[in-house]
Amino acid sequence: MAFIDRLERNIAKLEKRIQNEHARITKLEEKCEAKKITKADYNIKRRESDERIRGWTSRISTLKGGIVREKKHLEEKQEEKDKKREEKEKKKERAEKNK
Repeated sequence: MAFIDRLERNIAKLEKRIQNEHARITKLEEKCEAKKITKADYNIKRRESDERIRGWTSRISTLKGGIVREKKHLEEKQEEKDKKREEKEKKKERAEKNK
């Protein structure tokens, strides 16, 4: 479970970065409207921010896939344990019947 928790923390960090980047974009829009920066500077900085956001978003989806894979692995492991336990119980019952 520690691995899943670590992945979830990483996702939360990336989501926070995305929110901060969106806030940065809105500040840039306000500066552009107030004529403090040129439209060209705004477009360049916005493009850079959009690329960062896109990268983080793809990283989040990758991490979510890792969480799904890990949960599936844990479920399979638990099913194997249950199956082994049932087999042991059946063997005990057969041994008791044969006595």
